[in-house]
Amino acid sequence: MKRMLILVMLFLSACGAPAPAPAAANAQAGPTGFIAESYPTAQAQSVSSNQAASGVQMTVARVWQDGKQLNADVCFSLPSDSDWSIWSASLQYDGTVNTEYSSMLLSLQPPAEGAPGRRCDTLSFYVPPDAVLTDGILTVDSIAALPREGEYCSLYMPKIQQSLQERGMAVTLECVDVNGIPTMQITSFPPEMTKEQVEQLVYSDEYYTIKGPWSFNFSLTQ
Repeated sequence: MKRMLILVMLFLSACGAPAPAPAAANAQAGPTGFIAESYPTAQAQSVSSNQAASGVQMTVARVWQDGKQLNADVCFSLPSDSDWSIWSASLQYDGTVNTEYSSMLLSLQPPAEGAPGRRCDTLSFYVPPDAVLTDGILTVDSIAALPREGEYCSLYMPKIQQSLQERGMAVTLECVDVNGIPTMQITSFPPEMTKEQVEQLVYSDEYYTIKGPWSFNFSLTQ
């Protein structure tokens, strides 16, 4: 009996463990970062010269297409030390007008020694792969500086009050102290108007925007 067990054990050890199964021939490879040719990359050969409007100098350093995005580096002089940024812009090409874009700050140089400050941003617009960009126009319609805490009283209230008076609107504004912060409030308005209507006029972006337009022609070929 012992001899039989020894023979069985020797037979099993000779067989060894089963070999691992070979890898499947059709296994999928991981991402390679490949960009399809249908999403081109190109840089504009020409961009129109600097533009000036409403006392603001603006320039486009470069325009390029990267996949599904049309990008433009836009720089402009700062009218004051407020937080100015591009408020409204559009891209026009081949009969299409696109007003949806994203913005990324590139650089910000504050005013110094009497020289105006300068801000640069990259604007990015979606464009389809077959977009014809040989005769495009990039337009910045306005820039804006959203009021910072207390600035409605210190900077904007006199301008707003004067504008309302010129329109013949009997709206009265006052600055009151709210938790130590000067705060503009509407104290009286015509009875035929609702408070919501008056607030739309008083807090309109027209008081903290500067309108252009600044338009730049460019030609981009694949």
